[in-house]
Amino acid sequence: MGCTNCSSGRGGLPAGCKNNGACGVNGCNKLPVFDWLANMAMPDGMAACDIVEVRFKNSRKDFFKVSDVAGLVVGDAVAVDASPGHDIGMISMTGELVRLQLKKLNHSNDGLKSVYRKARPADMERWEEFIAKENSTMMRARSIALELKLNMKISDVEYQGDGNKAIFYYTADDRVDFRELIRHLADEFKVRVEMRQIGSRQESARLGGIGSCGRELCCSTWLRDFRSVNTSAARYQQLSLNPQKLAGQCGKLKCCLNYELDAYVDALKVFPENNPRLETLRGAAYHQKTDIFKGVMFYTYSDDPGNFIPVPVERVNAIIEINKTGEKAEALISIKEALKPIKQPDYENVVGQDSLTRFDQLKTKKKKKKKNPSAQTAGPEREIQDVQRQNPSAQVISNSTEPGNSDENRPNRPPRNKNKRKGNGPRPPKPAES
Repeated sequence: MGCTNCSSGRGGLPAGCKNNGACGVNGCNKLPVFDWLANMAMPDGMAACDIVEVRFKNSRKDFFKVSDVAGLVVGDAVAVDASPGHDIGMISMTGELVRLQLKKLNHSNDGLKSVYRKARPADMERWEEFIAKENSTMMRARSIALELKLNMKISDVEYQGDGNKAIFYYTADDRVDFRELIRHLADEFKVRVEMRQIGSRQESARLGGIGSCGRELCCSTWLRDFRSVNTSAARYQQLSLNPQKLAGQCGKLKCCLNYELDAYVDALKVFPENNPRLETLRGAAYHQKTDIFKGVMFYTYSDDPGNFIPVPVERVNAIIEINKTGEKAEALISIKEALKPIKQPDYENVVGQDSLTRFDQLKTKKKKKKKNPSAQTAGPEREIQDVQRQNPSAQVISNSTEPGNSDENRPNRPPRNKNKRKGNGPRPPKPAES
């Protein structure tokens, strides 16, 4: 799974949520890819794609040509051509899906760098050493930029696999003259320095995070092209123009405002523009709010502003046509529409699964049954007691051969009085006194 070569942890070990591939995006990599063409055979006479996609730190990816290296699969660590030296990355895509991705991104096949070989253990050890230096390098570079009083923010540092070069990613509102900064960084870290400016959205995509919806950021999981988002998208969807709620972690308007914009624009075509006032015999009705997908507009009269009357959009358009002729409508809702039965929701909370307090009820402890004292009697005596309890009139003869239960040792009992009272019968006469 994706977590086995997590880009957050680098070095082939998961260092993020450690869900081991059980999360919703199949790993904690940036911009993961699902190869839906992996199990499909190539047509006859068509050569396989000799280009692979290699992923580096966070969301940085690039395409490389495979020349003499065979048997590359997704997740392999490879050494690729870089300028200067070589870099280490993980293969994220192979096969025909790479060809489709190149066509989608309008990426040219000319001038692609090549894959040298699979990464050796010595390459991986050296790569992991430089990965461990990235955080301390970034903090030191920030302090140097503050000393030089540069208005910029260094958000990330990425070392090349062989340690010959380091890329410093930064964001800035204005143009920054960082020539002096490059000299200080080269003297400090003894590497070739490359400064790369990125936007605030690219910074969020590289660093990742959790959005207000509770899911991972779209730009760090699947969104690659950043389209412009305007405040008109929020107006069409009747959202509050609150910058704190509409802005994402990058400080810009959220990209998800464009996801449902087309559906709202199509639904608004049947609604009247400018929400005009409706003239009826009772008086003027003013628009208060609109439910777009239900096709309902809510109006109130000036003498009863607290009573919101739902009016279908077809009825609103009909009243507008009547008002254009100079006449007034009888009422906002026709009698036929007012007598329509209200459809009740077919979903009911039958078993109480939606109750917020269903776990607050304490479970009552079951009372333990008291042990029967006769249960402690073992052997044939317990069996005799059970039979006599079920049928008191039965005469039980013990067949035990124990010396205490033999007929010889049993004491003589007086004969049974047949005149003994049974049940609720009359009492026997008392014997005469002598």
